[in-house]
Amino acid sequence: MDFRDIVSKRRSIRKFTDEELTPDQTQAILRAALMSPTSKSTRAWRFIVIDDKDLLRQVAQSKNAGADFVNDAPLAVIVLMDTSLTDVWVEDAAIAAVTMQYQATELGLGSCWAQLRLRGQDDGTSAEECLRDIFQFPEYLKPLCVIAFGHPAIERKQQDESKLKWETVSINKFE
Repeated sequence: MDFRDIVSKRRSIRKFTDEELTPDQTQAILRAALMSPTSKSTRAWRFIVIDDKDLLRQVAQSKNAGADFVNDAPLAVIVLMDTSLTDVWVEDAAIAAVTMQYQATELGLGSCWAQLRLRGQDDGTSAEECLRDIFQFPEYLKPLCVIAFGHPAIERKQQDESKLKWETVSINKFE
């Protein structure tokens, strides 16, 4: 599969089969994250890999909406950044997260991003606080998102190239 196909096929998958990922699939996804570019090559990311069903449930409940699919995933990865090492942690973490998703697509797996940064529960508890209670990571580590991975239980159509908004692209000037 070439990169053009990967980009076309990568869609958010929120329903997974019960089939586990192989160790090689998990390693390939993490390898992609660890090879992703970062500002000044700081590589200040940290990744928490979760395959325990109870922990997956707790992570899904760390925010009031939009993460239920994490419950049913065989694997999830929380993407954190060491904010003491970089001021562009959001950008670097996002690049790593998307790189993992493209790798999953190439492997025939599905994935979906659940935002953690600036999200939380109805009582005002932030997702970050919930996750820090569960995993005991230090204050200087900030979570951006959790990515759920698994074998797709649904099939989604490829991106429709006719819907690309080429009018949003300007060359050498703003239009």
